Amino acid sequence: MHKIDTCGMSCPQPVLMTKKALEENPKGVDIVVDNKTARINVKRYLEKFKYSVGISEEGEFYTLSARK
Repeated sequence: MHKIDTCGMSCPQPVLMTKKALEENPKGVDIVVDNKTARINVKRYLEKFKYSVGISEEGEFYTLSARK
């Protein structure tokens, strides 16, 4: 599965990177974020486009797994 790292980026950059990754990998991607605002915004974006979203937390990092 394609994985993108958006750590250190502020919104809207994580959402824009997610959009680009999904255009290239429409079946799904894994997105790593390092703040709650990015986690919420990316999750909202994914759900808007009917992706199922799993979230795992490891320390200060969150991985969102988007699947169609």
